[in-house]
Amino acid sequence: MKKMTLTLVGLLALTASQFATAADYVLDTKGAHAFINFKASHLGYSWLTGRFNTFDGKFSYDAKNVGATQITVNIDATSIDSNHAERDKHLRSDDFLSTDKFPTAKFVSTKVTDKGEGKIEVKGDFTLHGVTKNITIDATKIGEGKDPWGGYRAGFAGTTTIDVADYDFKASWAGKIQLELLIEGIKQ
Repeated sequence: MKKMTLTLVGLLALTASQFATAADYVLDTKGAHAFINFKASHLGYSWLTGRFNTFDGKFSYDAKNVGATQITVNIDATSIDSNHAERDKHLRSDDFLSTDKFPTAKFVSTKVTDKGEGKIEVKGDFTLHGVTKNITIDATKIGEGKDPWGGYRAGFAGTTTIDVADYDFKASWAGKIQLELLIEGIKQ
């Protein structure tokens, strides 16, 4: 009986240690250590690049159980910035984002798969322009560890491509948009 009790206590301790390693993180947008960038073809002649200046989010991450990761990112679509005020006004218009009707975009992960060697596949629901579609983000873990201020951080980079036709943009000729996500979270 004593041996069984010790085995049970050991098993419970091991199980508790597995759950204790999971941590919640908040995106470091205040310190400008997180970015959501985009790139789109301009008439097939060049690239238009830009970013969303205002967003927030959080994720739960455990390096020993990557599949349990959960991610939520909220994007202020009105904060689109292509470094050209008139173009940004057009991007906010009904031809594209219709930010007067749809001021926010959102991503919520539904499945995270550890592909090994720091590679991660993130599937989730992306809502843009009032339409929700499942997308896949190919991500890479950049690193994690203590920061100089006594905190703990984890960072990731990811890319995905969306087709504006899937999101009911009037300017469906705009084609595909590449999104680049550079995410650094601060452990809470």
